[in-house]
Amino acid sequence: METAESNFEKLGLSLPPAPKPLGVYKPCLIDGKYLYLSGHGTVQDDGSLIIGRIGDDMDIEAGKLAARQVGLAMLSTIKANLGSLNRVKRVIKVLGMVNCVSSFERHPYVINGASELFAQVWGEEHGIGVRSAVGMGTLPDNIPVEIEAMFELQE
Repeated sequence: METAESNFEKLGLSLPPAPKPLGVYKPCLIDGKYLYLSGHGTVQDDGSLIIGRIGDDMDIEAGKLAARQVGLAMLSTIKANLGSLNRVKRVIKVLGMVNCVSSFERHPYVINGASELFAQVWGEEHGIGVRSAVGMGTLPDNIPVEIEAMFELQE
């Protein structure tokens, strides 16, 4: 039987270290059957951040890869706090924020980097939720993408 853990293993990707809060907030919070993840950034395997602004010093494909990296950081937080990706039943909502020049208009394409990852991990039925993808004038530390999300947990 395919599980989120086995699906992730098949992708051959690695998880970066779960990010530590850089402010006064919790990276994740469980309320009943829901898991809320705070905004996550572009944490790489060595703990450093992908830096850049789309349309300035980063192109759209690099932005999409940065969004996938944010998705990996989110998976790392889930594993660190819940023990397994299998504890998540489905993706409910994703909010993706893109650090970009004011003329950039393809925010959804960039955030697909994370959404496609979630669909590969939990399958299309459970890995695709509702979503917003918006442009921002800046993001913390000049990261190109920040994403927050809400998930439903297994009962």
